[in-house]
Amino acid sequence: MQRRLFLISALAGSLAWWIAMSAASATERKVFDAASFEAAQQRGARILVDISATWCPTCKAQEPIIDSLAEQSANKDLVIFSVDFDGQKPIVRKFRAQSQSTLIAFRGKTETARSVGDTDPSSIAALVQSTSAK
Repeated sequence: MQRRLFLISALAGSLAWWIAMSAASATERKVFDAASFEAAQQRGARILVDISATWCPTCKAQEPIIDSLAEQSANKDLVIFSVDFDGQKPIVRKFRAQSQSTLIAFRGKTETARSVGDTDPSSIAALVQSTSAK
């Protein structure tokens, strides 16, 4: 019986840690949908649109860079929208993206920067920084 209580206690502790860590990251990361994107634009949010493909090595190289930037306290208000290059073609066309590994930064409704195929952490950071108020 004590072993069972210990196990339950350990699992509860792990769950509490996971919930706390999830809440600590305020950056919103979501699959693109038009209503959420428009709402973010309306409130003047800092937005990063990440157009990627699961098979793309450049996209895979961009992912940890974007994740690292999302964890920074300076970017806690950044909203990241993921667009599947293969599965969301109408959205890809809407953004006039010619290829996967396209990153587009917005401040509200204004596009502030765009890059294609970039894997340099400093230039991706600059792209994200372009969304900050001037």
